[in-house]
Formats: sequence, structure tokens, C-alpha cells
Amino acid sequence: MSLFGFNDPVTAIASVVTGVAIVLSLIKYYLYLTCGHFTSTRKMEGKTVVITGANSGIGKETARDLAKRGARVIMACRNMETAKQAQDEIVKETGNKNVTVLKLDLSSQSSIREFAAEIVRTVSKLDVLIHNAGFAETFKKSKSVDGIEFTMATNHYGPFLLTHLLIDLLKQSAPSRIVVVASELYRFASVDLNNLNPVNSLPAYLYYVSKCANIMFTRELARRLEGTSVTANCLHPGMIDSGIWRNVPFPLTLPMRLIKSFFKTNAEGAQTSLYLACLEEVQGVSGKYFMDCKEASLSAGISDAEKARKLWEESAKIVKLTESDPKI
Repeated sequence: MSLFGFNDPVTAIASVVTGVAIVLSLIKYYLYLTCGHFTSTRKMEGKTVVITGANSGIGKETARDLAKRGARVIMACRNMETAKQAQDEIVKETGNKNVTVLKLDLSSQSSIREFAAEIVRTVSKLDVLIHNAGFAETFKKSKSVDGIEFTMATNHYGPFLLTHLLIDLLKQSAPSRIVVVASELYRFASVDLNNLNPVNSLPAYLYYVSKCANIMFTRELARRLEGTSVTANCLHPGMIDSGIWRNVPFPLTLPMRLIKSFFKTNAEGAQTSLYLACLEEVQGVSGKYFMDCKEASLSAGISDAEKARKLWEESAKIVKLTESDPKI
């Protein structure tokens, strides 16, 4: 009795395994070829860039590349231990000593206000603000210190508040840029304007919701910044094998090992962030969505301007913006 046309079962199994390996390798090679690569050699001397979540993943690779280009890089991180290790590594590799670390917990409004106050006090110019930090949880429900669902607090409300607090500095530094790391996963969710603090929802789903909010926020931000020479764009970095997947529980970790073999590396995932932060031709482009270093289309639902405006207004209430806070 033959197996797959082979009389020897061992030979048959070996042939199947070899065939699968070849197919997987071809898929991996195709993904590499179609991955956007930012090849510009533009220097960033004299530019100051704030990157949230720069202690690991694509944030760290973004910081590394910008440091190589000569930028002053401010790494805004929650975990100061890993942040300082990343800082030391980047300084040693690039020779750029103008790389600093500041504490920032995007889930905490008081931490955001302390960080922003320090930036305004010590930084005379801010050329690029990169909202890179992200949090994902699978099943465990949790709230921030402000009583906000943790994923939404970190991924949407934190960047929303931080942008407001730094907007005057960005305007003074114009032309300047705001870059928001979103995700194609937004297509699997929608923002419920009647439940903007969804503490009882499944956290895994709320990651998708937060990415919807990122895009809606960016588009409304760009609209409000028209005429200021401050631009705002968002991007999909690709599926990345980064720390954001650390909370995937067993037994899902098993298939994830295979799936993650097709993910981009962190350096590859940073390419579109660098494209939007550095490329001269992007200056003046605002309110757009990018992936693989080129503009991409959005779904019709996410482009609802009125819904984005309502999300903005309700977000302002949730982060407790005051009359004395900068206005956008």
C-alpha cells in the first residue's frame, strides 16, 4: 500500500514535510519582498522626536534608527528598567548621546500630565511625536488608576491627552508631525459611542476597538490642525512578533508560534513609522493612513467624520480636559 504515491512511508512523509517547508519559505519570501522599506538616508540632526513605548519592539527600532540619523530622541516609557537598557544599547550602537528616557505611563492621566510638563519645561522644540506604545490583553479585564478600561486608557485616551498637552509646543515647532501607530485589525471592530469606557467587554476585542479609535482620532486631529503646519497621520506597521503578544494564553501559544513565523521583524515593522517621521515629501500630507511606506485605503465606516467628531468630544470629557489645557 502506497502513501501519497510512495511505497516507503518515511519517504512519503519526508516529501510532504519538504513540500510544506518550501511553500512556507516561498510565502515568507513573498512577504519580505512586499514589505515596505524606508531607504532614504535623510539625516535628522537638529530634530527632536518623542517616541512612546520606545523600550522594546518597533518603538525601540524606531528610536535606534532615528538616533542613527542624528535626532535628539526622547524615549517615553513605562518600564524604566528596560528603557534604560534600551537607551544604553542605542547610545553605544549609534554613538548618539542625545538619547534620553522619561517616565510615561499612558494608562495614568497624572503620569501623562507630569511627562508633558517635563517636556514643555525642558524641550524648546518638538519636531515629531510618535504615538507608538500599545497594550493588548486577551481575557483579563482591568481598569486604569483613573477607572478607565486599561486597553482603551493606554491605546486611545493616553495618546489623546498627551497630544493636547504637547500641541502648543508642536505648533511652535512647525512644520512638525504627529505619527500614530494603528493597525489593520481595526477592520474587525467598531467604536461604540454609547460605551466609551467598556470595562465589561472582552479585552482582546477592545484592542481592535482602540485601533479604530486611533484612526478616527488621527483624522479628526488632522482636520482640526489644518493651516497650522502640524500634520497627523496614522499607519499599520504590519503584524509584528513583538511584546504585545506576550499575553496570548496557552494553548493558543502553540499555533501562534507558527503564525508568528510569518510576522515582520521589529525593524521591518518600524519602516512606515520612520517613513512618516522623516520623509521630506510627506511634509504637508495629513489625515492619511499608510502601510508598507505608502498610502492605503480605509473602510467607509472608519471614515465617518461626524462619528470621529463625537468620539473626540467624549474623549475630552473622559480625560478631563480643563479650560487651562491647550486647545486643538
